Amino acid sequence: MELNEDKIITLIKEDKWMMDILKAAKLLNLPDWWVCAGFVRSKIWDTLHNFSKRTPLQDIDVIYFDPVNTDESEEKKLEEKLRTLNPHIPWSVKNEARMHVKNNIHPYSSSVDAISKFPETATALGVKLDAEDNVILTAPCGIHDVVNFVVKPTPFFAETKERIKIYEDRLRKKNWKSIWGDLKIHHIKSFY
Repeated sequence: MELNEDKIITLIKEDKWMMDILKAAKLLNLPDWWVCAGFVRSKIWDTLHNFSKRTPLQDIDVIYFDPVNTDESEEKKLEEKLRTLNPHIPWSVKNEARMHVKNNIHPYSSSVDAISKFPETATALGVKLDAEDNVILTAPCGIHDVVNFVVKPTPFFAETKERIKIYEDRLRKKNWKSIWGDLKIHHIKSFY
């Protein structure tokens, strides 16, 4: 099966579980919100590997961008609201307007800017619902890598030794190839 952006959107629209998660996140009415990372990537890889069951996710990443209220306790309140709506989902809510402090980098300009700086291009994906509940996909690094099983660092993560180490550590910890055997993992050893 060959996937393009429209087909990815259709896959998500046809997945009741994913749509329920998107509808719950939309109810929070957050500025510049997205459900991102493994939520989208794993759906694509599961589909392309012809899995009949969904690969379990460690968490469901909901991000938003609110420079007015950057208190971390607000994120915990939002997670609690989501747990009230769906207690069986491992919700993780982060305000990208404060994450640059945690990551010790320049501030992000938006949630999509933050997504573009995720560790892997195949993970730099997000989806949300518009006012009419249409699925909107963002892929600031494109979808070529994710649909071709390529795991490599985003340009941002390839810039420094520290980020390359984080990327390499994630590859070891996640061990994605043990789940999705067709992956082509790109290691960056030149900085060690």
